[in-house]
This record gives sequence, structure tokens and C-alpha cells, in this order.
Amino acid sequence: MKKLWRCSVCGYKMEGAEAPEKCPKCGASHDQFVALSDEEAKKVYDSYVTNDIHMEIVTLVEKILHLAREGEEINLDPGCLHIFKKAQEDGYVLKEMCKAEIAGHISKGKW
Repeated sequence: MKKLWRCSVCGYKMEGAEAPEKCPKCGASHDQFVALSDEEAKKVYDSYVTNDIHMEIVTLVEKILHLAREGEEINLDPGCLHIFKKAQEDGYVLKEMCKAEIAGHISKGKW
């Protein structure tokens, strides 16, 4: 049965029946790997999905910000300008929230 292993030196994670002979990232030896509990592994696997969602939101927000800046430059009328400025303000907040959440996941080993 495969387990999820974490290098205690650099945090690299990998699946396997046993820990690898050495860490592919930092070269730490076999004995530097720790097997994650089923609960810890589930959190890591679940976070793969939510981290990908957060990254996709950041990508989409970047597209919105680009479009909003383009619309602002055209400056067709006050209504449009208001929406484009609001999109930029709200987009920046959403982007930073997602980035902060990803950073929190990383700090908890859920990456």
C-alpha cells in the first residue's frame, strides 16, 4: 500500500510503499523521511485540489484586472469607468486573499 512520505529536511512529499533512498529535491537520506498519517495525507491530497482552485482564481483575476485597465483607458463614460475601477479594487483584494490562503496551506504542510 502506498503511503505519503515527507522529507523532514526540505518538506518534499512523495508517494510510495517505502520512503525513497534519497530525497529528489535536497538529497537527504532515506532515514530523513517521515510517513504521514492517513489524516495528514488526506489534508495534503485535499489541499492539492483547493490550491489549484485558488491558483486558477488568481489567473482569472489577472485577466479581469487586465481587461478592467483596458476599459479604464478607453474611459467611455462614468458608468463604465466606475465598474472598471471597482473590478480592479475588488480583483486585487480577491487575488491577495487567495495568495494568503495558499501561503497558509504551505506553512501548514498542505501543499
